[in-house]
Amino acid sequence: MIPIENRKAMIDKSKSELSICHQCDLLSINRSTFYYTGSQIKDPDLEITRILDELYTQDPTRGTRRMSKALQRRGFMVGRQKARSLMQLMRIKTIYCLPRTTVIDPARYKYPYLLRNLPITHSNQVWALDISYIPMKKGYLYLLAIMDIYSRYIVGWSLSNTMEAAWVVNTLKEAVSTHGKPEIINSDQGSQFTSDEYISYLKSLQTVKISMDGKGRATDNAFIERFFRTIKYDKLYLEIANDGIQLYNQCKQFINYYNHEREHSELGYDSPIQHFKNAA
Repeated sequence: MIPIENRKAMIDKSKSELSICHQCDLLSINRSTFYYTGSQIKDPDLEITRILDELYTQDPTRGTRRMSKALQRRGFMVGRQKARSLMQLMRIKTIYCLPRTTVIDPARYKYPYLLRNLPITHSNQVWALDISYIPMKKGYLYLLAIMDIYSRYIVGWSLSNTMEAAWVVNTLKEAVSTHGKPEIINSDQGSQFTSDEYISYLKSLQTVKISMDGKGRATDNAFIERFFRTIKYDKLYLEIANDGIQLYNQCKQFINYYNHEREHSELGYDSPIQHFKNAA
């Protein structure tokens, strides 16, 4: 899996015989991703987003009011509106313990949550996927991870500086090509997972059922959220990456360790690969 930044660097704008569009197709890069230059965040905001990410990983029930207060206690003069805008940029989803009154847009694709009380008995029965903000010293990237719930095995992952639906679909396609189709794919109701491109791809798999978390529910996608917490505390927070290449290598190293060596108490202290392969 070549990092997106490395693939972008392979594109030669001067080649007349191969258009940029054709080169993007050959390298599996969305054209808008190639031309995208990234949000320019001021240095003070990069430090704020790093702390916001740690605060959220520590307690995902913090809303904008508590986040702004927590930042102020750390010496950052950040109001609630500023906290809200940064949290939206980071795709932070506050978990609410009580029912919410937010009205969901009926025009977008929404599917029921299929995992409630469902016995998960074998690998490739249920995959869950989600996106998490990853801070770096001079920027940030988004990490998409796809987990087999039965074995906790990470069947696919990717980094990007955008959260386009095409990025999600391409990563999912690679996972399906490598491991086969699951019976159910579960996600949240984010714009990438309710997009025409994502839903059309899942429907093209025919036998795959689409499941989506309830809005603001704390436990619907708990396993993938726990993975993000683990990779951040055990690897990414210990040495903040300087750039995307270093971050890619950190993620690759940790996910390989997580899949093949890390013992899980819920798996009888086996590694995920043992349960994924044995039950496949």
